[in-house]
Formats: sequence, C-alpha cells, structure tokens
Amino acid sequence: MAVEDTFVMVKPDGVRRGLVGEVVGRMERKGLTLEHIRQLTISEETAGRHYAEHTDKPFFGDLIEFITSGPVVAMWWSGESAVSVARTLMGPTNPAEAPPGTIRGDYGLIVTENIVHGSDSPESAQRELDIFFHQQRRGD
Repeated sequence: MAVEDTFVMVKPDGVRRGLVGEVVGRMERKGLTLEHIRQLTISEETAGRHYAEHTDKPFFGDLIEFITSGPVVAMWWSGESAVSVARTLMGPTNPAEAPPGTIRGDYGLIVTENIVHGSDSPESAQRELDIFFHQQRRGD
C-alpha cells in the first residue's frame, strides 16, 4: 500500500442538499488529508473532458446536463490507498445497492443523482485532478 492522491466531487444534488460538510467529515474521520478544495459550476467543456469515457453512451447528454446544473465541490484528497478508501466510503454507484453507512447508502436515492463522484483508479485520479486543479501543486 502507498500514499495516493484521489479526486472526489460533491455533485450538484449533494451541494443543494447541504451534504458537503458530511462528505468532508467522513473523509477526514477516515484519515484522508484534504489537499485542495474549490466550489465551482462546471462548464460544458470541462464536463465533457471529465466524462470523456462516456461520450458515446446514450446517457452522456443527461450526465453533462446534470453535472453543469449547479455548483459542485471539487476536492483533492491524499492518504494511504486513497482511491479505494474514498470509493468504499462512497458506496456503489447505484444508491439502491449501496449499504447503510456509505455516503450513497445513507443519502442517495437514484443512480443519476448519487451525491458524489470519486476517481476509480490512480490513473483516473491524476487525470481528474489535472482537470480540476491543473494550477495547484502540492505545497502551494
């Protein structure tokens, strides 16, 4: 195991519902370190880069429409096995399958509005961190 960086985003539904503090608190209590945080409304161009792997899927347009529908909170976390630790805290993508005690299990209802996004690998974490924190460097 090694110290990793990961990207976590509270999506527009989570921001609207006032769950940013809950997400941050769970990550901190687990032992991850918050390196950078910012609130923004994602442009369609940035959303397209973020969800590039879904471009050819039928739900791509709805995904872009939702993620650009209001402010999000983008976060850069680090820690031992940060990618898998964050994913475990979030729970499965479909909140109906997410166990109680996970963010999606406790607060999500439908797969299209599932509160949070988290990188699924160290490689995607680096790509997503570059999209949302391209000007930040550790230690800034």
